[in-house]
Amino acid sequence: MTPTMQDTPEAPPTPSTAPSQANPAQADAALAPQPLKKEKKEDSFPVFLLKLIVIVAIFRSFIFSPFNIPSESMLPRLVKGDYLLAAKWPYGYSRYSLPFSLPLLPKRIFAHQPERGEIVIFKAPPGNDIDYIKRVIGLPGDTVQMIGGVLHLNGQAVPKQRIEDFVIAVSPNTDCVAAEFAVTEADGRQTCHYPQFRETLPGGRSYNVLDLGQRAVDDTPPVVVPEGHLFMMGDNRDNSMDSRFPAMEGGGIGLVPQDNLVGRATIMMWSTDGSANWFLPWTWFTAARWNRIGGTF
Repeated sequence: MTPTMQDTPEAPPTPSTAPSQANPAQADAALAPQPLKKEKKEDSFPVFLLKLIVIVAIFRSFIFSPFNIPSESMLPRLVKGDYLLAAKWPYGYSRYSLPFSLPLLPKRIFAHQPERGEIVIFKAPPGNDIDYIKRVIGLPGDTVQMIGGVLHLNGQAVPKQRIEDFVIAVSPNTDCVAAEFAVTEADGRQTCHYPQFRETLPGGRSYNVLDLGQRAVDDTPPVVVPEGHLFMMGDNRDNSMDSRFPAMEGGGIGLVPQDNLVGRATIMMWSTDGSANWFLPWTWFTAARWNRIGGTF
């Protein structure tokens, strides 16, 4: 038998369906598996929170820290209800610069001495656990004394000039220290009027102080400030427990070690008269002392 012949001719191969043999490297690359694109993994909330805490801790420890004024010892410059930022770098860093005074720094680093007249925040002796704010009056080697209500530095009286009374409105944050200073204004507002003076330290720095009359602290023995310490005073001279009094819990602070420095008052962030109610949002604005916000030191 004659075998049957195939009528349909065999189709030639299509060149485009086979990889090019002219460039083997290109062919291999085309056949190689392509790497998968890595998706960016988002931080979980606990990780984000931890990072935020670290950033805030660094900022508060080494750059700026908030501080609120709890008393009237620094009238007229600082009023109860003021909130300010303290710069942390001007005087260097110690354990007291860190949150909870963590003992991570054995001594103060980048130490720098304050200037007379600067307003500083520090840990108050003897406990060294409470933040105080006062004005630097005496530096190491200075002799500080009050005579008849006049500040004396190194045997010389600091110029003290009477100026207009300091007037502050009575509010939940402010009450007159005594009835003799209370005044009812023509519009019915209750205010406190305090005798005010302008002091000018050696070097030219000036600031206002209050003098409420003859008090026991108007005359003090001379005190020589030892090395590494500072003599601090409140601007409200008759209502401030400061370096004129020996260091004791709930009392004076004595001479303050420079290692206790926390920062320097820099800018006023906020001030409230204390009349705000958290449940009445509009009172957050009516309670604000707008004229005090933004002031520098």
